[in-house]
Amino acid sequence: MRFISTRGKSGKVSAAEAIIKGLADDGGLFVPEYFPKVFQKLKEKASISYEELSFEIIKEFFDDIPEEDLKEAIDEAYKGRFEILEKGAFLELYHGPTSAFKDVALLFLPQIMKKAKKVLAINDEITILTATSGDTGKAALEGFHDVEGFKCVVYYPKNGVSAIQERQMNTQVGNNVKVIAIEGNFDDAQRSVKNIFADEELRDKFKNHGILLSSANSINIGRLVPQIVYYFYGYFKLVNKQKIKLGEKINVAVPTGNFGNILAAYYSKRMGLPIDRFICASNENNVLSDFFKTGTYDRKRELFITDSPSMDILVSSNLERLIFEAVCRDGEKVSNLMQQLNHNGIYVLDEISKKFLVDFYGNYATKDEIFKDINRLYHEEKYLMDTHTAVAHTVLRKYKNESKDYKQSLIIATASPYKFPRSICSALGIDVKNSSDFQVLNILNSYTKIPIPENLRNLDSKPILHKAVCKKEDIKKELLSFLYEW
Repeated sequence: MRFISTRGKSGKVSAAEAIIKGLADDGGLFVPEYFPKVFQKLKEKASISYEELSFEIIKEFFDDIPEEDLKEAIDEAYKGRFEILEKGAFLELYHGPTSAFKDVALLFLPQIMKKAKKVLAINDEITILTATSGDTGKAALEGFHDVEGFKCVVYYPKNGVSAIQERQMNTQVGNNVKVIAIEGNFDDAQRSVKNIFADEELRDKFKNHGILLSSANSINIGRLVPQIVYYFYGYFKLVNKQKIKLGEKINVAVPTGNFGNILAAYYSKRMGLPIDRFICASNENNVLSDFFKTGTYDRKRELFITDSPSMDILVSSNLERLIFEAVCRDGEKVSNLMQQLNHNGIYVLDEISKKFLVDFYGNYATKDEIFKDINRLYHEEKYLMDTHTAVAHTVLRKYKNESKDYKQSLIIATASPYKFPRSICSALGIDVKNSSDFQVLNILNSYTKIPIPENLRNLDSKPILHKAVCKKEDIKKELLSFLYEW
């Protein structure tokens, strides 16, 4: 398997190269040269373990990594560290060390990057740069801390994550990690990281000092590919529980911000998984909802700070990979569209490309709607959703009401409710206005009797190790200061 850039000017690279680079030299994102058709083969193995399924799927993409090394990377990432549970229509992806679905990919990424370094005989130190809207940052820090040959720098919007998310990051141990809050929003952080990657002079300077840059954001194909696995796993769970017949189509509902999670679902379909519709669920920052309705992507709007902060995004980086498919893999067209977005804040798909989006349904949910849904589902079924999962649940309900399409759906549950306890308590009608976020954890636990994840217990008693705050224009300076301390 070779990988190509969405902007068409970087040539073909191996899996190991794509994983290490993170971003293509022309500024595009790496995509597979083709999509291997694996469903027919895997449907005979519907009961295998998550680790075994991961190997069967990931080896199709990362075939230059020796199979024994790949198996070792998967075992190191997953065994005894996290599990996936299917409950009703919900696929819970948050039973890991940071209580968010990002663990699925970011436990694996450091391990596969080590193997990729080995394949390419790279001795340089790799610095991971990551912008986060909340969950990616902690998951990247957890995955990369104290991993030899790597440093990890995480930027997050100072007032754009929950108190729990912020404390998770700022208490992170590890001599090779740095957390920096920025005075701006997630899009500012993400744009600054992309600009650093695009700075050829800076990259050459780092190279001369034995430093390579890479990313743990979902722009890295090494993070995106393992996300494909849980859609196959969830589908087979539904089959094994006799909720659907093998080969029967399902819909998937995904709370969507940077578009990586739902893109992995689309890649799954391209690999043969029987998915019919993709329910792309947004919060009040409904740029994606508008895009799927009109074919126009317009980021020129106010960014709202919501109770689902990981989705407070106006520039969804991974959408570029879907656009690449929509324009028949024409890199020049993608490049032009991305230039329009950067310069004008807007681009418009032509009529032929818009027809490509027919399998996607986009809509959004307001704060009032998701709070009502959280309250209703808990009191009627004793199932507790976090605020992001609730966005998907609410939008799926809207889709069913509009389309009358009632086929089996899989709702991607992305985070523990305990990561957003104040919002959950508000939804349940519990008065916590005079309590700290960390006291609220215990109040929610007393009310629901649902255990608090171990990694969130006593979080407020851990020492704060990262206190850096910078202006968005100083992000590069902060990075240089950290790297040249060493």
